[in-house]
Amino acid sequence: MSQNIIEPGPRALRIAEICVLTGLGRDSIYAAIRDGRLTARKIGRRKIVTSDDLRQFLAGLPRAGGHEQVAVRSSEAEQARERA
Repeated sequence: MSQNIIEPGPRALRIAEICVLTGLGRDSIYAAIRDGRLTARKIGRRKIVTSDDLRQFLAGLPRAGGHEQVAVRSSEAEQARERA
């Protein structure tokens, strides 16, 4: 017998709720919507984001502390040494 498991929590969030949940600012959220990185939907005058779209947006953000950042820092240090 298969079970139908429904995730707890809201299916859609308002922008203010997203800001509280993620710690991101309102301007950052609207910029992500404007740039097409975060999908928003409109109902009346209100913009909402589905929990699936928010999850996908967050998963698509770059990881902090990756090798790319280390490589940039080491090349910047080498350039600074060459200038000195």
